[in-house]
Amino acid sequence: MSRVLVPLASGFEDLEAVTIVDVLRRAGIEVVTAGLQPGLVEGSRKTRVQPDTLIDDVLEQEFDMIALPGGMPGAKNLRDDVRIQSLLGRMARDGRYTAAICAAPIALAQAGVLDGKRVTSFPGFLDRVPIPGGRYVEEAVVVDGKVVTSRGPGTAMDFALELVRLLVGTEVRNRVEAGLVRP
Repeated sequence: MSRVLVPLASGFEDLEAVTIVDVLRRAGIEVVTAGLQPGLVEGSRKTRVQPDTLIDDVLEQEFDMIALPGGMPGAKNLRDDVRIQSLLGRMARDGRYTAAICAAPIALAQAGVLDGKRVTSFPGFLDRVPIPGGRYVEEAVVVDGKVVTSRGPGTAMDFALELVRLLVGTEVRNRVEAGLVRP
């Protein structure tokens, strides 16, 4: 079974975090949410979430993917957390997926994961950050090797479904989407 880590930092984008977790779990993927500090984590829209665990408790565990929800100041909190930066670097070195939506690709940029990649983000974030050898594009979801980026809350469903496709295949992705009754 595929395992995905979803770190939750204070100020995460509520819609993105919940969509990622929900859609991946519908696909039968094990999702572990991890708070940067103990207790409830409050999103940018004041949704309060109790993570499954603390980030310190999963640092040595194996995951197939790390998926970062955006939101402010959540994305900056992920960017500035040395544990997250270490995890991102290790995941990239090990050839595992690193994924981020909205403002969260700034955490991937900080870790050097985006160098040489086609990427996207919420307008005003990555398009202002130098990415050595990389190219910023304005597409809903961008996959370049093992790096997945997306634009924002409006693309969260497409982003999550793409993560499902990458981890467990097109058939499962299509089954999950059918159950969501999307137009």
